[in-house]
Parts: sequence; C-alpha cells; structure tokens
Amino acid sequence: MSSITPQPEAGSIVACTVSRDVQNFDLLIEDMESALGESWGDLGFAEALAFFGQPEAQEMQFVALAMDEADEENLVLMGEIIAQAKKRDIRVILIAEDVTPGALHSLLRQGADEFVPYPLPEGELALAIERVRTPIAVAPPVAEAPAAPQLRAGTKKDGALIVVHGLAGGTGSTTMAVNLAWELANAEKTGGPSVCLIDLDLQYGSVSTFLDLPRRENVYEMLSDTETMDEEIFGQALLTFEEKLHVLTAPSEMLPLDIISSEDVDRIIGLARDQFDYVIIDMPSTLVQWSETVLNQAHVYFAMLELDMRSAQNTLRFKRALQSEELPVEKLRYVMNRAPKFTDLNGKGRVKRMAESLSISIDVSLPDGGKPITQANDHGLPLASSAPKSPLRREIAKLALSIHTLKDDAAQAA
Repeated sequence: MSSITPQPEAGSIVACTVSRDVQNFDLLIEDMESALGESWGDLGFAEALAFFGQPEAQEMQFVALAMDEADEENLVLMGEIIAQAKKRDIRVILIAEDVTPGALHSLLRQGADEFVPYPLPEGELALAIERVRTPIAVAPPVAEAPAAPQLRAGTKKDGALIVVHGLAGGTGSTTMAVNLAWELANAEKTGGPSVCLIDLDLQYGSVSTFLDLPRRENVYEMLSDTETMDEEIFGQALLTFEEKLHVLTAPSEMLPLDIISSEDVDRIIGLARDQFDYVIIDMPSTLVQWSETVLNQAHVYFAMLELDMRSAQNTLRFKRALQSEELPVEKLRYVMNRAPKFTDLNGKGRVKRMAESLSISIDVSLPDGGKPITQANDHGLPLASSAPKSPLRREIAKLALSIHTLKDDAAQAA
C-alpha cells in the first residue's frame, strides 16, 4: 500500500481509501492492492478534505469511502467529502458495513457513484472500479420529457377503484399499494392498462419514497382548490414512474387530514377513474370524515393486518366503527401480511382462530419478504425490479393478475 504523499520514485496515485481506520476494512485493502497495485493510498475523513486542495488530487480518478455504523455520526463530514470530490470530477465508491438505510440513501443522493456492501462480495469492488474508471459518454441534449401525463377532457374509462388500508402501523399497506399498482400497470406485455396510484396519507405518506419520486408543491395547490380542478390541473400534479405508472404523491409538507373534505376526495376519485383503468389509493391508518367516501366508491377495499394482538384489536374496532355507520363492510377484503409459511401448522392455526374470533375471512395471505423488501423500498424500486423472485412479489403479482382477469371478464360480459 502506498502512502498518499507521492515520492519522487513512486508512480502517481490514482485512487485512495477514505475511512476512520482502513485497518478495519482488511478485505478492502486486499482488493485495492489487487486492482491497483501500489497506485493508491489511504486518508482519514479530515485528511481527505485537505488533500482535495493539493495539486496531487488532479491525478485522482476515484476514492473509496468506507464506513460502518460507528461513522454515522459523521454523515455531514462524509457528505462534504463526497461534494468536494464531485467538484473535482473524482468518482466516489461507497463501502458500507451495518449502516442504516437512511444514512446510505442520504450519501447516495449526495452524489456517491457506486455502492458496494462490506464484507466485499467476490469481484464486486473490481467491477465498481471498472465502472467508475470508464469515461462517461456525454449524450446530446434532448428535450426534457414531461413529468406528468397529458390527460384528455371527456375521457370516461370508469376505472376500477382499489383501496389499501393498514389497520396498524407497519403492516405493509404502502408496499402492497405500490407493488400492486406496478404489477397491474405491467399486466400485459404490450398496451397494458393505465394505472394511477394516489397517496392519501397526507402526513406520513411514503409512496414517493418507495418509488424515488419528488414531492411537489402543486399537489397541495390542487388539493386546496379541487373546485377548479380539471384534467390539466390534475395531470400537472401527477408524476410518471418509468412511463407506465402515474402517481399522485402526498404533499411536500405534513398536512392535517381534514384539510380536504369528502367533496374534494370525491372529485379527485371521479377524475382519476375517468382517466385511468385502475385507481389505487393508499389510505392513512386513521379514519377520517372522507374515509366513508372512499369506502363507498371502492370496488375492493383491502384491509391489512398482521398476526398480533394490536392488529386483532384494531380490526375489531374498525369493523364496529363501519357497522355503526351502516357502511358497506362487505367490500372489505382482509389481507394477512407476514403470514405463516405453509409448513408452519401452529401459525396457520393461530390465523384461523384469529379470523374466527373476529368473524372475518382472511382473503389474501402475503409471506414475509424479509430484508429485500426494506431494501427495495429504500432504493425506490418496485419488487419486480429489485427482488423479482421474492415470494411476496410473486403473491402480489398473482393478486394483480386475478384482479385484471376479473375486470376483463366483466368487461366482456358487459
């Protein structure tokens, strides 16, 4: 390993590691030596900022920023290292061990070019180095694509309204809503149905996070004046994910749930159903005045729960609240998330007893997808892209196919 200060007889330094202590990353040392020989050095966090101002930094091609959970308190400093490297056209490979997804996401958004987990998978660092050392082709300027679809006035598609409602925090309602919408948008290889995903959790909605979409001010502007809303205004509030899925994110600021009325929600749903074949709504877990409007218009209302006491108690209270208002509880389809495996007879018995005690039917059982699900959500990708073989993704895909088939059959019968 070469010192970062060039010696007269030494070759130029083209890369360096930046870490609290590079000896904590022995595999990184081995892989750097294998890839670069003696043409690299190592720096501490504070040393890196000083080095970027030296003439020797002009020869640098990339830095490998290595961190573990103990370094998360230095996120601001590491963000500045990334920023200073990018100013000098130095690429950044992020090496992370046991770092929270939020910290990792923050550094990637600040400009890190590559990410490799530690311990380093065989050959992954060499591939990352090859990618960052490959010159970036400059594409000719093109016209910026519109962020929102062009909606046509007078369209009457009478789309199906599908609602997802988590009966307790963390039951996976947003994960299901996002991936169900994506699977429906891809239900056919060519010319698939048009799908609109609406996040009505105005305070903690995370659809934008799960699809890596920005939150925009014009969402609030549209919600605050739905009386003047038309196809153009509604379309400007939408974002498009990979040219297939149209999304109305939650507003950029946390808003009270009663900032919109039942009439506002009715107008939004009506316009969305006119323009799209499927409208998926991700609801807040709280019941509000306009929850009745959504339930009355829904074709299917998925209520998500888990195999625990809080879900059981909330389900019972949810049912009683709807029944007391004589609302259509028959539209509810209960979804058991993180359901026991097929071979877990004890767990399956608990699910059966829970359903019997609550006088409900568990219509859909979704398996526990584990860490890949959290990682997909943190990276802003549907499961079909990030974990296509996940058992959870397969079950949601089956559900989407059955919904689409049922709608096609109904349309042909009509």
